[in-house]
Amino acid sequence: MKDLNDYVNSYKEQLKIGDIQEAYAGLVKYVTKLSTTLSKNLSKSYSFGSLFQGYMDYTYFYYSNQFLKDRKLKMGLVLNHPKMQFEVWLLGQTIPIQERYWEYFKNTKWNKNRTTKPQYSILETVLLANPNFNDLDKLSKQIEESLVQVTAEIIQEIKVSQLK
Repeated sequence: MKDLNDYVNSYKEQLKIGDIQEAYAGLVKYVTKLSTTLSKNLSKSYSFGSLFQGYMDYTYFYYSNQFLKDRKLKMGLVLNHPKMQFEVWLLGQTIPIQERYWEYFKNTKWNKNRTTKPQYSILETVLLANPNFNDLDKLSKQIEESLVQVTAEIIQEIKVSQLK
């Protein structure tokens, strides 16, 4: 069984190579720019929050509109680092809100094949599974189009639920 020193030594070796730092800095820079772009392009529909870098696991920012805010909900655009994919998450402000919406959403297409509530959210759905970071403008357009579509579908599902 490895101890912390083993992990630290492996970490140091990877840092010497330098690729991890370059990749992480590039990804965070891109998601920051994406947040700014979406905020400009979608300002009539959503308000956007600050970027959270995470711990090399998730880089994300929140977005919402009045409909979601009235229900104490918000959305998150998440770069899932281990899976290297973009996801949209539906989140509640408190645990009771998350639980109430989970009870509804666990039986929908959004949580198909899930038996337990996600750790941080009500639902998590893949927006873009294999992003191409060599064409960032095209990637941003793909994410924006998918985000608008998926968010509209989730909001429609919330309306159908009649949960407040």
